[in-house]
Amino acid sequence: MEHQAAKTDTSKRLAAIRVRGLTEIRTKIEDNLRMLRLYKKNYCCVVPNMPVYAGMLKRAKDYITWGEIDDETFNTLVEKRGEEFKGKETDSKGKIKYNDFVVINNRKIKKYFRLNAPRKGFGRKGIKNPFTSGGALGYRGEKINDLIKRMV
Repeated sequence: MEHQAAKTDTSKRLAAIRVRGLTEIRTKIEDNLRMLRLYKKNYCCVVPNMPVYAGMLKRAKDYITWGEIDDETFNTLVEKRGEEFKGKETDSKGKIKYNDFVVINNRKIKKYFRLNAPRKGFGRKGIKNPFTSGGALGYRGEKINDLIKRMV
C-alpha cells in the first residue's frame, strides 16, 4: 500500500493534451475525453494526480499525451492561454452550482486551454505511435513541459 501512496503524489498536477482528432473513437474513450474537457485537437487540461484521473488518462492513451506539469509552465499556461469564464455560476434559483471554472489569481478561468500546434511537431514518428518509441502518444513524464512551452 505504501508503494502506491508514494507513486501518486497529490501535490503534483497532470497535464493532458489531446493529440488525435474526433473520428472513429469508441464511445467509452470519447466519454472520458469529454469528462476531461478535451473536446478537440490541441486542447489541454490540468488535473490533480489522483488514481481516478490516472485511470481516465490511461484509458485514452491512444488519443492523448500526458505528464507532470511544473508550476512555472502552469503559470505561463494560465497567463497566456487562460480564457475568462463568462457563463453562469448558478442557476436562476441558486440551487445548482455549475463547476465549469476554476479561480486562479482572483480570475475565473475555464478548465481547459486551447493551444496552438507545437512548433517543430510532436515527434519524429508522428501522432500514431507511443512516446516511448519516438511518437507523441501516451505518458511522457516531465517532458510534457517542453511540449506545452512549444504549444503556447
